[in-house]
Amino acid sequence: MLKRSLMVVPALLLASMLVLPSAVQAKSWLERGGYLLDSLLGSKESSAAKNVLSKTDITAGLKEALRVGTERVVSQLGQTGGFNSDELIHIPLPSQLQTVKNVLERVGMGSMMGDLELKLNRAAEAATPKAQALFLKAIKEMSFEDAKLIYNGADNAATQYLREKMNVSLTEEMRPLVQKSLSDVGAVQAYDSAIGRYENIPFVADVKANLTDYTIEKGMDGIFYYLAQEEAAIRKDPLKRSTELLRKVFGG
Repeated sequence: MLKRSLMVVPALLLASMLVLPSAVQAKSWLERGGYLLDSLLGSKESSAAKNVLSKTDITAGLKEALRVGTERVVSQLGQTGGFNSDELIHIPLPSQLQTVKNVLERVGMGSMMGDLELKLNRAAEAATPKAQALFLKAIKEMSFEDAKLIYNGADNAATQYLREKMNVSLTEEMRPLVQKSLSDVGAVQAYDSAIGRYENIPFVADVKANLTDYTIEKGMDGIFYYLAQEEAAIRKDPLKRSTELLRKVFGG
């Protein structure tokens, strides 16, 4: 009897060894399956969250790039010599006034036109800091749909967007600023004096120029030229990414 009992024990042990791993394994499969399902669902939610964050970051990053670029450009161009001393954006006389300049030079009064040209540049320099708020306002209006197209575009895509989309409104809003600057630096008076001397010379052609429109156009050319340079630098040069957001969006 004792011998038979001793023989039953190993059998029970063997059975338990066969059954227990199966139960544990089944439990493991259930746990792993549940974990996998949770992971899949979690990854979708995580991915969606990242996409929302990405949209926010891209839009904010491009606006930040334009904001930082605008501040740098305004600081550069809004000082004495910002336009006048820069060969790349110096504002020459309007083409229609070249005739006036040639005629006045022949009678020894060419310096009047040189003075006018200087004052046009001074007016642009004076108007640039005042225009900064207008540029920042336009930048804030950029939508995610705009940003999505710009982000993977050319190195100056954001600048081009700003110029193309906001050009008309910026021009109109800058008009009173430039008109005041032209008056404050004496450009209007210099123009009137030069044209008055010119018209007193017999047989000259009638010449008119819109100094306000011309200065706005050339001033914006200069601002956008350097803003494009700043945007490209922020995209390419880690040293130009001066804020945490810029480093996050553009890398480095």
